[in-house]
Amino acid sequence: MNASTTFIQAPAGLKNVIVADTEIGDVLGQQGFYHYRGRNAVSVAAHYSFEQAAYLVLHGSLPEAGSEELQDFAARLGQYRVMAPAMEALVRSLATPSANPLQVLRTVVSALGVSEGMRPMYDMADQDRYEDVLRMAAVAPTVLAAAYRIAQGQEPVAADPLLPHATDYLRMVSGTMPSQRDARAVEQYLVTTIDHGFNASTFTARVVASTGSDVASCIGAAIGSFLGPLHGGAPDRALQALDEVGDIANTTDWVRRQIAEGRRIMGFGHAVYRTHDPRAVFLRRLAAAYEDPLVARAAALEAAIEAALAELKPGRQLYANVEFYAGVVMALAGLKPELFTPTFCVARIMGWGANVLEQARDPKIIRPSARYIGPAPEIAEGKGPVVTAL
Repeated sequence: MNASTTFIQAPAGLKNVIVADTEIGDVLGQQGFYHYRGRNAVSVAAHYSFEQAAYLVLHGSLPEAGSEELQDFAARLGQYRVMAPAMEALVRSLATPSANPLQVLRTVVSALGVSEGMRPMYDMADQDRYEDVLRMAAVAPTVLAAAYRIAQGQEPVAADPLLPHATDYLRMVSGTMPSQRDARAVEQYLVTTIDHGFNASTFTARVVASTGSDVASCIGAAIGSFLGPLHGGAPDRALQALDEVGDIANTTDWVRRQIAEGRRIMGFGHAVYRTHDPRAVFLRRLAAAYEDPLVARAAALEAAIEAALAELKPGRQLYANVEFYAGVVMALAGLKPELFTPTFCVARIMGWGANVLEQARDPKIIRPSARYIGPAPEIAEGKGPVVTAL
């Protein structure tokens, strides 16, 4: 490191380090609260559509149902949701039983950036950047549904630009029109997960955006981060705990075994929240409306795991997070575990887009430093690094 430079040592994982200003939203971990543009995010999920919530995150205002601005936005979203034949051909070439639909989306996003001629945002006007973001966010559910169906040996279902975003996604996955209850449950889940502070994938997208790169590169990088099981890939793993535990009476022994083996209990604990995750609380209520045995088992397991963690890790505030009940809600709505994280992405890609647009307006590149801990460099006194002949 340059001895003349003053460095600030940040904690591991940049925990509690503020790296940017944002108007998009915030997570208040101590209070168990998060918001979109100042609006209680859970309240938005309870009372508004996905299109309204997406408009809020992207534009900063919450349009009324039936308003001209909302109709125009929904029409644009529907238009961009239709996948071009060339993109469908690419999905067909990539979708296999062993391929994660998100891996397919990551590749298609990159290809879309090429086919659409997406330019570096540094050279673009705000409106052109916005159109690229909307195009990426809109086509994601179409690609994910097609990748899933092709891997299952089924034909993909074309998008219907006249349907609501969540409804059309479920229709493209199953091949049939979903019930109003299932469509609304998934829509509400999507709204709760559009944005959630400077999580790993959002930060990744903003780092790439800070270089002035194109939207496809930003979104593709975020998807790569999202594929990690410690970030986006937890909903299906959290639901697996129900099968692993079996009888609820086995919970304490199961938790002890997980801790003894150094395994993380997916669906519990959060990097920011020090109380109950408001998303989990909301989704628990949403799941309860189904009156399905799965909900009762999940609630019993949640209580048993939290009690066991309180005993085994005293002083740690470890509660169910969004992933635990996200898997329950999606399963009840008919989605298979392999679609849990892709469905999460259908929502979060909107949040990434909003953050990319916000970051693109800041001309400062994100460029932190690292502390070198390797072998001492060979430096000649007063002359800098020694250069030896090859």
